Amino acid sequence: MTDTPRAGRLGRRPLLGLIGRAAALPFAASVAGAAPAVAADRPPFRIYRITYRGRTAVEEGFESYLAANNVPVTYIDRDAARDPARVPGFVEEIRELRPDLVYTWGTSVTLGVAGRYDGPDDGRHIRDLPIVFALVSAPVRSGIVPDRAAPGRNVTGAVHVIPLDIQLRAMAAYRPFTRLGVLYTPTEPNSIALVDQLRTLQASLGFTLITRAFALDADGRPTVEGAEARIAEIKAAGADWLYLLPDTFLGTQYHRVVPAALAEALPTFGAAELAIRRGGALAALISRYTSVGRLAASKAMRILVDRAPPQELPIETLKRFSMIVNMPVAQALEIYPPIEMLNYAEVITK
Repeated sequence: MTDTPRAGRLGRRPLLGLIGRAAALPFAASVAGAAPAVAADRPPFRIYRITYRGRTAVEEGFESYLAANNVPVTYIDRDAARDPARVPGFVEEIRELRPDLVYTWGTSVTLGVAGRYDGPDDGRHIRDLPIVFALVSAPVRSGIVPDRAAPGRNVTGAVHVIPLDIQLRAMAAYRPFTRLGVLYTPTEPNSIALVDQLRTLQASLGFTLITRAFALDADGRPTVEGAEARIAEIKAAGADWLYLLPDTFLGTQYHRVVPAALAEALPTFGAAELAIRRGGALAALISRYTSVGRLAASKAMRILVDRAPPQELPIETLKRFSMIVNMPVAQALEIYPPIEMLNYAEVITK
């Protein structure tokens, strides 16, 4: 099973209708009148929660969902602070504390805690406690699970990235393109998987992919040095868009990458909410972080309250998403969205 369910060939108007309907529908925190049956005298469930770059709106959504459903929880919060080398220490602490559930943010943290599904059981990962992830883009291609519909192991979660072909069609609905640029981190399995997916879509969607990778320092870690030159190369190769894929390192470098693209008059399209809210992308088609957190929390509730085995809970993507247009950037580039897009898109005005 692939990470990106194909949505079929969508023309311009069907795509616009799909986005419009989806953007108008709120995410329901719970089914009315269906509060979970948790014993009043039961001690709170303990959730060991590992973030990658501190608290985000994902955690807010996660907490609000469980609170709205009267699920008592005590959180044990740890932050990798953008350093995957911290994760093994968290794994040791998880073994000592034996929480009821482990929450992981992002691909690198999830792989550090759970390991690959086909990797050796060498004692370095958590195999005997339920793990729920959020903000993982490609759980199959990155080796976290063999199948999204039936994970088959102690891991389930919520995927935040909208299927790539739908993103590309939304991009084309704003501004048609024949060449697509990508700047990615070569050490991130998630990013490598997404670039591979983009390569497979070239022929069917009729575009050429132009890729550049962030440089690595002497220790093999990604560095932003030289990013401006790489973006200039992407522009010189004829890219019509720079696609900001959900790359963890890239997400910490929007302040360098997006202004460099703007200086090259290269429009940017984001796959994650942060890319446009803080990064300054021109446009984005996103699943809202709070909604992703709620979806992940719904999996946690099934495990904690209903005692559902995580290996049987499908990994899902939200079916409700938002098109966002950054109007100040559109004005700076003089690349305005089609009038009909303004009927359903959220417009950032400052």
